[in-house]
Formats: sequence, structure tokens, C-alpha cells
Amino acid sequence: MNIKQAKQEIINTIKAYREKDEMGNYLIPVQKQRPILLIGPPGIGKTAIMEQVAEELAVNLVSYTITHHTRQSAIGLPFISKKEYGGKETSVTEYTMSEIIASVYDRINQTGVKEGILFLDEINCVSETLVPTMLQFLQYKTFGAHQVPEGFIIVTAGNPPQYNKAVRDFDIVTLDRVKRIDIEEDLEAFKEYADVNGVHGSILAYLDIHKDNFYSIKNDIQGKRFVTARGWEDLSQLIRAYEKLGIEVDEKVTGQYLQEPEIARDFAMYYALYHKYEDLYNIGEILKGSVPAERDKLRKAPFDEKLSIINLLVDRLNQEFAAYDKDYKVQKTIQKEITAVVKGTEPASIIGRLKNRISELSEDYDKKAGEHLMDKSSEIVIKKVIAALCKLQEEINDADDEAAKNEIKTWFSEREKTRRQNALETGNHLSNCFSFLQKIYGEEQEMVLFLTRLDAGHYSLNFIQNEGSEEYFKYNQLLLLRDRRREIVAEILSV
Repeated sequence: MNIKQAKQEIINTIKAYREKDEMGNYLIPVQKQRPILLIGPPGIGKTAIMEQVAEELAVNLVSYTITHHTRQSAIGLPFISKKEYGGKETSVTEYTMSEIIASVYDRINQTGVKEGILFLDEINCVSETLVPTMLQFLQYKTFGAHQVPEGFIIVTAGNPPQYNKAVRDFDIVTLDRVKRIDIEEDLEAFKEYADVNGVHGSILAYLDIHKDNFYSIKNDIQGKRFVTARGWEDLSQLIRAYEKLGIEVDEKVTGQYLQEPEIARDFAMYYALYHKYEDLYNIGEILKGSVPAERDKLRKAPFDEKLSIINLLVDRLNQEFAAYDKDYKVQKTIQKEITAVVKGTEPASIIGRLKNRISELSEDYDKKAGEHLMDKSSEIVIKKVIAALCKLQEEINDADDEAAKNEIKTWFSEREKTRRQNALETGNHLSNCFSFLQKIYGEEQEMVLFLTRLDAGHYSLNFIQNEGSEEYFKYNQLLLLRDRRREIVAEILSV
């Protein structure tokens, strides 16, 4: 299965393991809750999906790469204790608590959340001295003498032997006690993830044209050469930063992340072309409503060039759609918070209630931020809400309740006015893109591709659902039904 399907399967499994009967006992007894074993090639996002699962389920995540551990850190250090057996005192060897198990308890104490995931990566690459410990762990959920706390689900991951010479095969007894999920690389699943996480448009456009270059691992006389999903995502983040700083992205840079020289060189050349098209056709002006003078050139351009232009437009729009989404969530959260503050009764004054709420939000943020108890988007929203409420507090600090209500109303209205202006501007940019495509290409494959990109986008669909788009609905009706359109796009991109 692909990484998206694996993520859902893990979520379903954890929900099933957490389900309780009418007596309050786990529906599947703890001893029957098989550890999950993810097996898949390196760099496809096994660790990333565990972070997403923890965020979506709002549970703790304690993560370790087990190959970094020795037998002592995994099971604890021995010490001598005194015990009495048959009336005679005897020296007995015991073990301190495992560093891994202790970390689980530390996280529970830190967050106050008793349920979570213990994730151990590279489980099938442990050292010889750790093999018995890992087998015991998978079969009995214990490290040494200490058991994983009830409520924590065990998830492990490893690579198939063709990718790692250090891989050890588990015996049938062990495999019969785990829930094994095999994962394969999948470009379409990556593209869905890429849309939500803002992977650079040049990468998505390139992979549309060169699908076979998405994932590649070779080990021959020329050495180890590879390109992974992780490499593309990390390169995207660097490109965003370099563009902001005005630093050139060339083959030397791409080769640091895409460790297959031919693909690194090919993408570097494409990236240069991508930005050449951005400047040549002035994408920013198209968003504002201008149509380039080179209409014939645009119509007669090779398909790769047209695809790049569409992806440039979509990438610019997606950045605005993502900003809209954050602003929308921040404003809705602020509205809920100030309504509760104004309507509250304890403490007596509005300013007192506002200060208390800011303190509560800050405390909750400090506890959860960075601990995978909420996703990155939610962290940003809460941080912006806290900052906005702190600013509001400064503005109404000396006001009585009646004056505070009026100031809060004015303050919120001004924020909403600014947000609406930004949303209107983004809506105009979307309309201008439709107008550009209609004037240059009509209702042909270019419009089909643009609509398909919008349909596949998390933030684009959120924007259209909240704000509407006459052009989007108009061209959706004029063109073919969605399922047929996907077939056409597949045909186009397979040429």
C-alpha cells in the first residue's frame, strides 16, 4: 500500500486498540494488541506519518531510532539488590528502568496525556547484542523488566533487505506477533502531502513530467545513488529559503539532496527554465489581470512549457490560499475566545477574564507545541491568536467593561475588514487566472489541467468552499465530468 493508505491503517488500528467495552476494559486486551511493523524503502515518509498520526489523534509520540542504542540504554543497567527467599537474604541482580520506557513516563508527566505511540525506527537493523531484547519487546512489550505503559501503542519500522545490508530477518514466531504493513513509494500520495505542506511548484511540475525520477535507489560500481520523497521535500524547503534570500539554486545545491547526479542535473536545468518562464511571462502580472503580449508564443509553446506556466500560477495561488486558511482559522478562534471573555462572569472584569484566558492558552501552547499533540498549522494558529489577544489586552488595559466591549468590537471589526480585503484580492487573482487561460487556450487541456490542480488542492478547495468562485463552477460545468477529466489528464501527462 502507499504511505497515505498506511497512515489510515495505523489510525484505524490505534483507534481499535484504544476502544473499550462497557466495563472500561480495552476491547482488544493489551497482550493481544500486536505491535505495528512498517516495512518500506527509506525516505518515503514512515517517520513523517507517525508525527501526523499523533497530531490527528492528539496523543503522545515518543520516537527512537533503535540502532542508536546499546543493550544498556535499551534495557537499563544492572544493580545488586537484597531479597529474602525462604527466610534467607540473597543478593539479586536487577535492572534500572530502560531509557526508552523512562522517556514514555516522562512524556506522560509532561503533557498529562496517558495515551500515545512508542515508535522505534530501524527495528530490523539492531546490533547482535540487542536482538534478543527486540524479540522480547515485540512479543511481550517489555524492555528488560519494565513494560510499556498501558495506553501506549507500539509502532516499529524497518527497511527491506535490498536497501540495507544490516537488516536481520525476524523469525516466524516474532512475525506472528506483529501487525505487518508493507509500504511502497507512490507519487500521487506524495503530491497530496506536498499540496498541504507547500512543496515548491517547480518540484511538482518537474515530477509531473518526469514521474520515474520521483524515487530511485541504485547501488552499483558507481556507488550508492538515490532520490527519495524525503529528499524532494527537504530540497523544497531549501529552495523556499534560498529564493527569499536571493541565493541561486544550481546543480551543486540540488545534488546535495538528490543524490543521483543525472536527476540532480536535470532538475537544476528545469528549475532554471521554470523561473525563466516566471520572468518571461510575468506571472505576478497575470495574477493582477494582465495578459502577456506573447499570446501566439504561449499557444504554440511545448507542452512542458505550458505545464510549467500552469504550475507557476497554481503555486502562487496556493501560497495565498494557505495564508487565507490560517487567517480564517485565527479569526474564527479569536471570535470564539473574545465572545467567551465578554459573556463570562469570573473574574468580574473583562480585562481580568482576558488576562486569565491568555494565560491558559499560553500554558496549553507551551505544553503541546512541538510535542505532536497538535499539528504545525494549529500551533501557528494558536500562537497568532495569543499574540493578537495580547495586543488587544494592551489596547483595553485601562478601560471599564462598557468601554472594553466597544473597543473589542471595533478591534475585531478592523481585523475582519483586513481579512476580507485579503480574501477578495485572492479571489480576484483566481478569477484572473481563469481569464488568462480562457483567452490564451480556451476550454482545452490547459484549462482541464488547471481545474484538476485546484480540485486536488486542500487549501484551494477550502478557499472555494468558503468564498466561492463563479469561474470555477462555470468551467467545471462547461468541461467534462470530473472522472472523465481525470482520464484526460492522465492521458495528457502520459504522453
